[in-house]
Amino acid sequence: MIGGGNLNSVVARNVEAIMRRKCLKQSAIAEKAGYTKQQFNAMLKGRRVIRDTDIMKIAYALDVDANMLFDQGATGMKPREPV
Repeated sequence: MIGGGNLNSVVARNVEAIMRRKCLKQSAIAEKAGYTKQQFNAMLKGRRVIRDTDIMKIAYALDVDANMLFDQGATGMKPREPV
């Protein structure tokens, strides 16, 4: 689990910024990451804690490196490294 609400806020802001830049819908990312739209929305709005396992799923769904979700100045445009 990610400690502290402040870090959750950073992650949520970065996820939303990346979705805007890539013109992605919340429902599409939620589905690709394995969440309902309601679960994903709760994470972004701070009603549900974003855990480390959530970070990996969301980063995959956004096609970005997981570290981008923690970056205070994230652009969201760095592609995920191939596995």
